[in-house]
Amino acid sequence: MNVHKCDTRLYRDASNPLISGVCSGIAKRFNLDAIWVRVAAIALFLFAPTAIALGYILGILFLRKRYA
Repeated sequence: MNVHKCDTRLYRDASNPLISGVCSGIAKRFNLDAIWVRVAAIALFLFAPTAIALGYILGILFLRKRYA
């Protein structure tokens, strides 16, 4: 029996980075367009700048780069 495992890990997409690839990695994980994740991140940054900036920095520090 051949079982296909889906990769459910978050990563930084090094093949489509604007700053560091965090938003494009999130977009690939949830099968979204990267531009919409970036627009959402900017919109959320206007309402909660500290939380979004901290989350983005933690994403840069702790998510692995992946060339896909």
